Amino acid sequence: METKEFAFKGKVLNGFLMLFTNLIVLLLCGISLVWGILVMDADQPDMTLGVVLFIICANLLFINIICWCGFMMLEPNEARVITWFGKYSGTFTQTGYYWINPFYGTKKVSLRARNLDAEPIKVNDKTGNPVMIGLVLVWKLKDTYKALFEVDSQTMAANPNTIGSDTKVLMNALENFVRVQSDAALRQVAGQYAYDDDDTGSSEPTLRSSADEINQQLEEKLNERLILAGIEVVEARINYLAYAPEIAAVMLRRQQASAIITAREKIVEGAVSMVKMALDKLSNEDIVELDDDKKAAMVSNLLVVLCGDESAQPVVNTGTLNH
Repeated sequence: METKEFAFKGKVLNGFLMLFTNLIVLLLCGISLVWGILVMDADQPDMTLGVVLFIICANLLFINIICWCGFMMLEPNEARVITWFGKYSGTFTQTGYYWINPFYGTKKVSLRARNLDAEPIKVNDKTGNPVMIGLVLVWKLKDTYKALFEVDSQTMAANPNTIGSDTKVLMNALENFVRVQSDAALRQVAGQYAYDDDDTGSSEPTLRSSADEINQQLEEKLNERLILAGIEVVEARINYLAYAPEIAAVMLRRQQASAIITAREKIVEGAVSMVKMALDKLSNEDIVELDDDKKAAMVSNLLVVLCGDESAQPVVNTGTLNH
């Protein structure tokens, strides 16, 4: 979607120059008031001059009060959304102290990056297992027009009347929007993958083994959802992943069984290799001659010793190998 934000092109004056001008006008207002009072208190008051001075004083005071409402100050990565009686007139982003026509409406927004650490939620993965998954999100405002006018951020705020005067209120309302959409995107992405592989040797990505791919897809889904509000996702990552409590114990036993089987396979593989090496060495160096029965017995004993969980108990054989 194209951005609808554009730069404010109206007249903007230096704030310090207008501050000095306002002080001069305020001084002239005071002089007119004092002069009018002196004229009216004279022995032969000039009523016309006095009335004119009071009118000048009232007009200057009215103008001065209005002009005081036109000052605005912007810090880095802040912006002012400017409207003219409800019509969007542009976004002003230049940092400094400025003055604009007081009849323009201005709403202050922040363009700085913000963090969202979402609480883990329960979702069903691709295989239907309930898992707890959470994310951390870095986002910032990219399009101020969409943020204020495409989504109902103003009425989402706890106190809509403070929108414009209090940046925090508007940004908190947008953060609530981000939180809801990130929850939906996380559920959508997590439902497309299994938590872990199913021990069948499948090469399909999983939530545990394909973190980079999952994070990239999560970021894409979030951008699709949040672009409506003019929000850009800087980074999105899964920061918590675990089975739901109701199946965690069962899945732990499954993982432990899988680990034991894998370990046993390695032990047997190593034991067979060592038995073969022992038989070859005995045969090649003519240390002892073994028939098939003796070899079978030796293989059996060695495998028991090498694959057993407990230490072997030595037995001294004082007999002979030849009967």
